[in-house]
Amino acid sequence: MLTRLLTSRLPAPSDPRRIVVLTGARQVGKTTLARALYGSDLRYLNLDSPGERERLRAVPAEAWAKVVGPAVLDEVQKAPGLLDKVKWAYDEGALAFSVLLGSSRILLLEQIRETLAGRVFLYELWPLTVGELAAHFGGACPAEPLIAGLLQRPDGLERLRSLADGFVGPQVGAAQAALQHTLDWGSLPTLLQYRPEERRAWLDAYQATYLERDLGDLAQLRDLESFILCHRLASLRAGKILSYSELARDAGLPVTTVRRYLRYLDLSYQTLHLPAWSGNLSVRLLKAPKLIWFDSGIQRALSGEIEGLRGEQYESAVIAQILITLSSLGIRADASYLRTSGGLEVDLVLEQQKSLWAIELKARPKVDARDVTALEKAQKILGDRYRGGLVVYRGDRVLQLTGTVFAVPDWMLLGT
Repeated sequence: MLTRLLTSRLPAPSDPRRIVVLTGARQVGKTTLARALYGSDLRYLNLDSPGERERLRAVPAEAWAKVVGPAVLDEVQKAPGLLDKVKWAYDEGALAFSVLLGSSRILLLEQIRETLAGRVFLYELWPLTVGELAAHFGGACPAEPLIAGLLQRPDGLERLRSLADGFVGPQVGAAQAALQHTLDWGSLPTLLQYRPEERRAWLDAYQATYLERDLGDLAQLRDLESFILCHRLASLRAGKILSYSELARDAGLPVTTVRRYLRYLDLSYQTLHLPAWSGNLSVRLLKAPKLIWFDSGIQRALSGEIEGLRGEQYESAVIAQILITLSSLGIRADASYLRTSGGLEVDLVLEQQKSLWAIELKARPKVDARDVTALEKAQKILGDRYRGGLVVYRGDRVLQLTGTVFAVPDWMLLGT
């Protein structure tokens, strides 16, 4: 099993009393991770099985701790009534630890809020990060990828200057291969088992499973065909500023329906609406979000854009990787993009309480002076918390472009 960054944050059964909730999209490895960490201490019960659900429904709440005890309950959203029994046993002090897994965010988290509020520790597992995937290609998973170090440490600019002399070793090739695999196929762990010629069929089957299972959990749609059309049209807008009215027109649907369908994609960990930055009231800023797909393989298979790589696709894939890397490590940063009414745009702004980084993404192997222009202009808008700017590109060296702006290879930012 590949090392997951989230592992270091997940509590052990010997820790103080708690109920752990691990959620995320299908096939990101929740079950594999939970069984690897807790398999020797906890029973594993899969509630996707109708028989298992019926057997557990027959267990009285008063007997839950004795009959079931500490356990990993997979697909727990399939049997929400069992959460009352877990709550009763936990509140009585008879149950000290359990792990709940689920891939349907809306049902699982609504049930948790209603039944287990104040008792749970929530974690989200994402598709593999480039750093995690590097181990598959002969490298090692970095404990602190470069993007994390830049946000966490006060010496970020000095660290980038030290890397300008070059970076060598086996990790380079592994990180480059991992990044390319992510762009070509996405980073769902199961996909690594298949030959390249089989991967497209697997991704197509994943979509069918998503429609049948996750969407079935989220909503009872009267017209599945309209959702499928909206789903595909949304995949063509990866990395683009989202216009609900334009998408509704292309799909032949009401705007309210399109908004609801896109909300389903967010709730099932398919997409993210990246908001527009709004921190300067003196500047007229665009307010519409950008649509980011968490897995580029799913986006490419769904859209049919399997040859080449659009700039917006690259932007979506790298932004997703940055965000899931930070989330996996528990690093808090507000993410947005900057676009003014005059056309100035910065692809990603990562904002913390005392600092802010601006990032431009370029799907090419070289950078030039023009790539610095937007970041220099944005610095005046972003204010005093601005620490530096990055031009993330497809090259192989860190380059200092100005005093506070560096060009950084994508594979190095994410995989070393």
